[in-house]
Amino acid sequence: MPHRNPPDPGGPLRRVPSTAVVITFALVMTACVLGVMAWKALDAKKAALASGSSEIQNLAHSLAEHASHTLQAVDIAMAGMVDLLKYRNPEPDRFNRYLTETAKTLPQLRGIGVADADGNWSYSSLPETPRHNVTDRSYFAYHRDAPDNSLRISEPSQSRLDDQSSIVLSKRITRLDGNFGGVVVAAIDKEYFNGFYRTLDIGTDGGITLIRNDGILLTRWPLSDMGTDLSRTSLFTKHLKLSPVGYYKIISPFDGIAKYFGYEATPHYPMVVTVAMSEDWLLSGWRKGLRTDVIVAGVLLCMILMLAALLALQFRFRNKIERALREREAHYRLLANNIADIIILIDARSLLRYVSRSAEPVLGLRPKDLIGKSCFDLVHRDDRESVKSATARLDGVDSVSTVVFRHYRGDGTLAWVESKFKLASETDDPTRTEFLCVIRDVTERKRMEDELTQLNRRLTQLAATDGLTNLTNRRTFDGFLRREYEACEEIAVLLLDIDNFKGYNDTYGHQAGDRCLQAVAKAIGDATANTSGLSARYGGEEFAIVLPNTTEDAALKVAESIRLTVRALGIPNTASSRGYITISAGVAARNRSTLDEAALVGEADTALYEAKRLGRNRSILYSSLDLQYVESESIQHDGEFAPGERTH
Repeated sequence: MPHRNPPDPGGPLRRVPSTAVVITFALVMTACVLGVMAWKALDAKKAALASGSSEIQNLAHSLAEHASHTLQAVDIAMAGMVDLLKYRNPEPDRFNRYLTETAKTLPQLRGIGVADADGNWSYSSLPETPRHNVTDRSYFAYHRDAPDNSLRISEPSQSRLDDQSSIVLSKRITRLDGNFGGVVVAAIDKEYFNGFYRTLDIGTDGGITLIRNDGILLTRWPLSDMGTDLSRTSLFTKHLKLSPVGYYKIISPFDGIAKYFGYEATPHYPMVVTVAMSEDWLLSGWRKGLRTDVIVAGVLLCMILMLAALLALQFRFRNKIERALREREAHYRLLANNIADIIILIDARSLLRYVSRSAEPVLGLRPKDLIGKSCFDLVHRDDRESVKSATARLDGVDSVSTVVFRHYRGDGTLAWVESKFKLASETDDPTRTEFLCVIRDVTERKRMEDELTQLNRRLTQLAATDGLTNLTNRRTFDGFLRREYEACEEIAVLLLDIDNFKGYNDTYGHQAGDRCLQAVAKAIGDATANTSGLSARYGGEEFAIVLPNTTEDAALKVAESIRLTVRALGIPNTASSRGYITISAGVAARNRSTLDEAALVGEADTALYEAKRLGRNRSILYSSLDLQYVESESIQHDGEFAPGERTH
């Protein structure tokens, strides 16, 4: 039989013309680039329109809230006036001043006034009360004939005083006997809304409208004829009947341009806010990006041509690369058997199929003794679920899941190990799934991490604590108060100050003063030890307490309890007329007039000042003070009892 050479594995590939391979590569890559560009362009356009939809609907919602709040503020003010005028007829000069102040307080108002049952103006926020009669106005006739006490929004009208277009709001005045007593009328300048709308970027063809729920146009930006009837548009004939909130594409009745249109009805008043943006505006960014993508695609195609040219050169190095790959595989096997990390292969039944030789020097376990055993036999029972979860998180061959757990050594002791799990191969058959696992001994690292955690916890505690009294310090107090003030509707602050402490220090020395501070601080800290409150050293001999979800009366009880506890300590103080250490306390609780947490502390400080002024050894509520008196006394005796620098 003649001798025959074995077939060359590379022979069939060499018979394929390199030119055909290069041309095929270039065509496939070009098709991929063009396909990706087309897909990206369509997807980006869809995303731009979706983003525009979200932007339009969010803007419509925000503007609906803005319009509702604008009217609500005026409605509340007018309701108070209606209740007043129901029972009495105020003196004109005084009530006119009140109307003027109300108009100044509400920037949306051009003016506000009261017309009597005959349509004559009786009160007005204007410098001069108008003399014309309003019985011809639709809102007057409406309120005269209908016993409706709700706010009425009239169609836009021209003012008889300055010809300015306004949105008129009115409420009926009903006398005690049930008869019509007139109307309270407020005018909102359309420029109030348009001035706000023009600040919004909605494109050159965009538009924002405020419409009454019967279709009457109240205002529009860009400017349009006010009072236009839109009740026959699809918004009112179809969409509002289906939902108070919506989004669709329209042909604008104002300029005939195709636009994407969002609307939302205000929740408390008969109005609808709409926002429209043209398709060209919404897609302007997409078109700019598309031009950039075309340039990038051109660059990529040029690169593909260059790569195709270089591909022909790569064929000559194929054999060299194959040899290099075989050598690299041998190197990987050498590393797997000699590196400090342990490499194992686990099948779908959690049985060990391969264990590298490094298992013996690292964990004292012989690989041949482990093959065929369950991997969970060597995992601490409390950590087995976390190991199972790590393998369950793998969702592909490129996915890696890391877990740290306790592993038994050969001598039975425990070692902390870090394990990285990865699928050895991807298969549709769950029974053939295999996991590749790299295990590293991290016992020493775990010990150092635990020590560092303990140290950081101790440092954090020290940074938040006053070193002398072991109460929290001023910075921690400020942060806690700020958070609780934002979270709680009810919150109280107590400021406490040791009476005649300077004299105590001068008489007994600073070491005794420190012991005194520590004793008082313990009494204060014990008062909040089992509560959600916080005690802090505020500065010097002054302490502070924050009591979330606490009323003023309850806070006063806490202050009195602390004051009596300190008195019961019986610490002698010859510098005090009472002969022992006492404290004074100022108590303040959040109310509607409190501006912020700083103002709340200021109120407590004012109450503390008053407790000092009245003779010390007492607790004073801020709400019980005659503020005008305290202010005059503070100015008169500023040098004697200045807050923050009191005589003790």
